[in-house]
Amino acid sequence: MPMKTYSCLELSITPPVARITLTRPEVRNAFDDRLIAELWDAIEEVRKTHEDAPDGGPRALVLTGAGETFCAGADMNWMRRSIAYSRDENEADAMRMAAMLRSLDELPIPTIARVNGASLGGGMGLLACCDIAVAVDTAQFGFTETRLGIAPAVISAFVIPKIGASAARRYFLTAEIFDASAAKAMGLVHEVVPAGGLDAAVDRFVTALRGNGPRAVSTAKLLIREALVRSRKDTIENAVRAIAALRASPEGQEGLGAFLEKRPPSWKQ
Repeated sequence: MPMKTYSCLELSITPPVARITLTRPEVRNAFDDRLIAELWDAIEEVRKTHEDAPDGGPRALVLTGAGETFCAGADMNWMRRSIAYSRDENEADAMRMAAMLRSLDELPIPTIARVNGASLGGGMGLLACCDIAVAVDTAQFGFTETRLGIAPAVISAFVIPKIGASAARRYFLTAEIFDASAAKAMGLVHEVVPAGGLDAAVDRFVTALRGNGPRAVSTAKLLIREALVRSRKDTIENAVRAIAALRASPEGQEGLGAFLEKRPPSWKQ
């Protein structure tokens, strides 16, 4: 299908996969206001495509960076401009970043971060918002904001649920750079591979996701997110309603029937 043209990224949607590639390798795919706006728009384009064709649209989104960096955080020229912003302008700027991250975090299809190199500062927010992350073994990571006298504030709402308070207490405060094995140990990434194995690992996850009921996967994502913010009572009641709806749905009936009849479900055919 025809895709919008962007200046800071490339978007392709070829079901079953949508791909967003940050294309600012000259600044290590760093954020500025234009990239944030384009990312938000591209993510919403993927959402719309999925909603318009839930059975024939993209089943997963792969997010990566061009060149040798995933995302190096904030563009220094953008940071330099922000020095002259008023408090209200700074708040509006931060809110646009938060809205973009929330759009990625709440995308109803699974998201895979293809971490081809360093992920720093705001780039860690992108990484934390993805459901699955595969990183090259040479990748480096860091919450480097405190080195600049600021804090990983906007991304914290997405990062802390991913890595937990203990890791955040250390790495938010020290701003130290850590390697892919440490990122895996804290749950920030799920698999670490040599550079030559990155695409094969991503493809393996895409294949696994395609084998599952698309609505069931979307519901599972929603249950995980809501369990982090609801009370225990609300979480249980929400889960009960969700499983009842799925069991009674055409997808649930097809999946259970296929299992009992020892045949592939329709979405795998």
